[in-house]
Order: sequence, then structure tokens, then C-alpha cells
Amino acid sequence: MKRRDALVVTLVALVARLVVVVWAAGAIPPTADGEYYHRLATRLATGQGYTWLWPDGVVTAAAHYPVGYPALIGAAYVAFGTKPVVAMLVNALIGTAGAWAAHDLLRRATSRRLALAGGLALALHPALVPYTAALMTEGVTAALLVIATAFAERAHRAEQRRSAITWLVACGLLMGVATLVRPQSLVLAPVLGWLATRATTRAAIAGVVAVTALALAVCAPWTLRNCRRMEQCALVSVNGGWNLAIGTQTTGGGWQEMIVPDACKEVFAEAAKDECFGREARKTISGDPLRWLARAPAKLRVTLDYFGAAPWYLHVANPERFPYRAKVALGVLETLASRLLLVGALVSVRKLDGPRRLLREAATGFGLLACFMTAGATGYLACALALLLLGPRELVRLPRIVPVTAAVLVATAVLHVVFFGAGRYGLVVVPFVTALAFVRPERAG
Repeated sequence: MKRRDALVVTLVALVARLVVVVWAAGAIPPTADGEYYHRLATRLATGQGYTWLWPDGVVTAAAHYPVGYPALIGAAYVAFGTKPVVAMLVNALIGTAGAWAAHDLLRRATSRRLALAGGLALALHPALVPYTAALMTEGVTAALLVIATAFAERAHRAEQRRSAITWLVACGLLMGVATLVRPQSLVLAPVLGWLATRATTRAAIAGVVAVTALALAVCAPWTLRNCRRMEQCALVSVNGGWNLAIGTQTTGGGWQEMIVPDACKEVFAEAAKDECFGREARKTISGDPLRWLARAPAKLRVTLDYFGAAPWYLHVANPERFPYRAKVALGVLETLASRLLLVGALVSVRKLDGPRRLLREAATGFGLLACFMTAGATGYLACALALLLLGPRELVRLPRIVPVTAAVLVATAVLHVVFFGAGRYGLVVVPFVTALAFVRPERAG
């Protein structure tokens, strides 16, 4: 019966995403960062390497954008042609795998009925399904992290040592792929390594080392390439300095065109320019840290109040195919769905047994109130706080989806306070909060 439920979730997720692909094929062109990912993937697929062709005909090695997503769709381009619809199909398959993984996690954390409902909620989530048409990294990253969490859960529950090691290795390798797609994913590798093991602190430390080392090993060839081709070593990409600089200048918390520091105006090499931006940004932060921290609330609001990635992308890509009224309608639908699922997640956390119940009830109560106001970010942060109040000992005894949700919420908040925010960056929390809404450990089995 559980296998049948998993099949239902998988088929529903796949069909929903294929419907989007059919609708978008030939009508929704690569847009914004998606245009660059498509061009880079095309160059990879046609044997030109991860390079950029400039208007004056000069070709240079590139590493500003992470290589993982262009490599994934570039491999598909080799087999099926360099058409955006091929990339959309890759998105559909990875998103479907993410829905399967969410159900796999839930069937160990709740009743069969709730696991099926949670899997279907993610399979049809209006913030994720329409984003299948976008040649962007956020939806893919979210799915990869859910799959890696499912692998960690399987490693944790494995009865045989060989099976546990197999799933642990799979988790580490997949986290390497997720890091190549979105470098920030690496901060979650130690968390999954810890949670993939059981019983002893020594085993947990070994898990942390193993998963993190495997993730880094997957990235290592690309890191060495950067050291050789970019005249500067970089784990995956050379845009951290850019993003940090934008985070020191943003007035609304989100992306805005950066004012190039005077010290960097005559620096043109890609890696060197990024290093310069980062150095100048750190000077700005150290010179007035309170002013930099004062931007944190705005960064969190634009990241978690409203995602809006799919409505924005589809409308910008083709305003005639997806007019403004459609953008508003989809934005309202995904916001309602996201808030309702956040309410469900807060209720789930409220029902968990464990220490500091009064404090957790206060946190979840405040979060529930925020869900019905404009401050969605407050609800997500309250959910993270309530989970953290359980304490590490209680968290590690719960199904893996619970502590990983806490880690994803905290990591997303911290990273985008440091850099800058955007609704699409918040998408990574969607599958975890959605799954958490259906967690009832006492009903698992």
C-alpha cells in the first residue's frame, strides 16, 4: 500500500510538471539568470567548455554562475538538443523526485493518510510546479536537498551496516551535486551527516566528516579547474563578493544594481573583480556593522514574506502568454497555499512532545498570528525558533524531516541576512515546511 501511495505521488507530481512543460514549450524563453544558464549549458553541450563569448568576440573562462545546473541541463542538451524545453523536462524530473522523497520521509514520520496528503501537497504546490518552466536553480536545489534528506533518513534507519553506508554515500554525493548547483547548500552537509547516523556521538561525527568530505570531493575537480583557469581558487563560483557587496548597498533588502567601488573600477578579470568587491564589502561592514545589520529585517522580508518566483519569471518571460492578471492570481494562490502550510507546520511543532513547552507554545502562537498578517517571514522564523527550543537531544530523536527543516530555515535566514534576499531564494524552505505540516510522529508506522 505504501508503494502504491509513493507511485500516486510520483505520477501526480510528474503529470503536473509535464502539463507546465507542454504549456511553456516554445512560449516561455530563458529569462534573467535563466538566459545565462541556457547559454552556458549550450556552450558545454557543444564542446566549448564553461566559457563566455563576449560581444567583441573574446572568449574567457567563466565561473560567475555555479556550474552545477548548466552541467545538468547541458548533459540533456547533448542527448536531446539545445532547446529550453529540454531543460524544463530536467526540472520536471528532478522536481518529481523531490516529491517522491518528501513522501518517503513522511511515511516514516506520520500516518499513511497524512504521508500521502503531504506528498500530494508538495507534488502540486503552486510555488514549485509552475517554476518548472524556469531555467533557474532554486526549485532544483530544493528538490535535491529533500532527496538528500530522504537518503540520510534511510541511512539512519538501515538495519545492516552495508545498507547504511550505501545511503550515507549517496547522501554525500548528492550534496556535492547540490553544492555545485547552489554553493550555499554545503552548509547543510554536516547536518545531514550527523542525522544520517544513530546511537553514538562518535558515529555522528564520522557521519559529519563522511558526508561533508564526499560533497567536497564531488566539487574538487571543479575547484581545481577554477584554480587553474580563473587565476584564483574558488570552491564553485566567483560571485560571493558581488553578492556581499550588494548586501551592503541594498536599500530594500533585495537585489539592486551595484555601485562599483572605486577600488574595483579598473579590475576586469572575473575572479579578481569578485575578490575586490568582497574586500570592499567587508571594509564597509567592519566600518559600520550596525548599519549593515539594520538591513537584516528587510532582507528577511523579501526572502520569506512572499516567494513569487514563478509568477515573476513567467510574466517577465512572456507578458502576453502570462499577463499581469495571471501573475497576480498565481501570486495570491501560492501565498495562500504557503501560509496555510506554514500554519500546519506550526501546529505540528506545537504538538511535538519535548522540553520547554511553554516557550514553544509562545513561539508557535506568535508565528500563527504572523501567518494571518503580512509578516510571513516572522512565521517562518517562529517555526525555526520553536524547533530549536526542543534542543539537540530531542531533535535527533525525531524523524529527520524535523531537524532538517530547522536547519534549512536557519541557514536560509542567516545566509540572506549576510548577502541579500529575494523571494526565489526562499523557495528552498517550501518543501520542508510543507512536509512538516503533516508530521505526526506518534502516528508513524
